[in-house]
Amino acid sequence: MSLRKATQSLLKPAWGVLRCSDSVLSRSYAALAEARAVLEQELDSIRAAGTWKAERIITSKQGPQINVDGGRGGMLNFCANNYLGLSSHPEVVQAGIDALKSHGAGLSSVRFICGTQDLHKHLEQKLAEFHEREDCILYASCFDANAGLFEVLLGPDDAVLSDELNHASIIDGIRLCRAKRLRYKHMDLSDLENKLQEAQSSRMRLIVTDGVFSMDGDVAPLTGICDLAEQYGAMVFIDECHATGFLGTRGRGTDELLGVMNRVHIVNSTLGKALGGAAGGYTVGPKPLIDLLRQRSRPYLFSNALPPPVVGSAIRAVELLLASNEIAQSMTAKTMRFRNKMTQAGFTIAGTSHPICPVMLGDARLASVMADDMLKLGIYVIGFSYPVVPKGKARIRVQISAAHTEGDIDQCVDAFIQTGRKHGVIS
Repeated sequence: MSLRKATQSLLKPAWGVLRCSDSVLSRSYAALAEARAVLEQELDSIRAAGTWKAERIITSKQGPQINVDGGRGGMLNFCANNYLGLSSHPEVVQAGIDALKSHGAGLSSVRFICGTQDLHKHLEQKLAEFHEREDCILYASCFDANAGLFEVLLGPDDAVLSDELNHASIIDGIRLCRAKRLRYKHMDLSDLENKLQEAQSSRMRLIVTDGVFSMDGDVAPLTGICDLAEQYGAMVFIDECHATGFLGTRGRGTDELLGVMNRVHIVNSTLGKALGGAAGGYTVGPKPLIDLLRQRSRPYLFSNALPPPVVGSAIRAVELLLASNEIAQSMTAKTMRFRNKMTQAGFTIAGTSHPICPVMLGDARLASVMADDMLKLGIYVIGFSYPVVPKGKARIRVQISAAHTEGDIDQCVDAFIQTGRKHGVIS
């Protein structure tokens, strides 16, 4: 065999492999191009509907006044969950710095391997004390706490009864469990009773509700819910993310506000709003439940422990609230000042007395444009539209903080009046 033929014989298989690789690569590129086209079409439809959610860039610490990239300095912030103004409280910030120096930046581990520090146990003890429950377990977020609870607590012989407007994290958490799922109409005690009657054959029944529904600021009828739970042998769970720290005479939450702390069995809440605003969530409740969650709750078992600076900051925030209810008590008058002035000006404000004050506008594009105009007037607010809220229910959600002054509130109302008249919302 000649050298030429021998070389061709050796290279022939290699060329075949290369041609095959080119073909596979071509199909891969085609699949990516097709996916890209589908995604771009979906993005275009969001823009066309006026529901595109742009992220404004803040260049300062969180607080009642913030700096926004591209905007004028010292804008008034009326859309943070920083209800008590603790996100930048000097003592809370210093506690985070101290924990960073003493316990490091992070654990690089889940809790059960080598991720539990004395700080974590101290915070869990403080939160259990704050809520007057037996024990507490920390999570990376309250979304994780909701994702990790129902699958562990409920089995196929049980039933879960959930308010139809519960937070997305509750809905997703319930989807993970094998219990019979019954959804009752929003805050409708008659429909809840019907569902409880339907669930009487189940081993355990768990009623699940937000304490405060974050889009409208309405408070769950916990007294009636607890009455029904006792009548039909059910447990009660509440998500307190928009209540912990400032509702109730001592800021313990919706259950304290309505006088049912000893009748609500399980509470999930967050460290990412009123309690310093950094990150983290938790479950408080009966010790056997908390012990079981430590053994089986997947978000807990497979997520890194909360970083020490976050834990240190949260400990100080809880300590401040355990020591005094002064900050929490300052919320009511400021909230009602805004609600009353806006109502008098002709705006429709959803909810009752909660610091979440949704300015109802209906049209998604209007909510977005008005929020942009408010920004030009030095007021930082955001328009909320579908899918965050139902279609036709677009609004600008204003949130009052204990750190706002009366002058801040009046300036916000004046900007709404100016913008509302410009767009024909009010006369």
